[in-house]
Amino acid sequence: MAKATFQDPIFQGENKAREALEALRWPNGPVCPHCRNRDPETLAKVEGKKQSHRPGLWYCNECKGQFTVTVGTVFERSKIPLTKWWMAAHMLNSGKQGVSAHEIHRSLGVTYKTAWFMMHRLREAMKTTKRGARAAMVGS
Repeated sequence: MAKATFQDPIFQGENKAREALEALRWPNGPVCPHCRNRDPETLAKVEGKKQSHRPGLWYCNECKGQFTVTVGTVFERSKIPLTKWWMAAHMLNSGKQGVSAHEIHRSLGVTYKTAWFMMHRLREAMKTTKRGARAAMVGS
């Protein structure tokens, strides 16, 4: 991935942020996080006019489960927009000494509690595991 700038679309629009995460996490197409199904014939993108059909929703015909790209990542079950997650991760990784939750709170316009939550999740994903490998921020 090229060096990100604050004018990058992943920081501006939710669809672009989701598409960037999909490209990073699924370079060879979507994978069901429930059953690991990769077959494009049995994975279907759920598109519709219903309010419950949010952008990026997929359906697996093998396990009959729904999923998005955030399942199994630090972004899972978070109501924080992906654009803010991308910005926080960028700020955390671009600073020489990281970034504080207070700075995230001020810069992104989120509450301190939200910024604290985001920083803890991102730092947890960056921890080195016992085997010496980094824990994946976006899962596998």
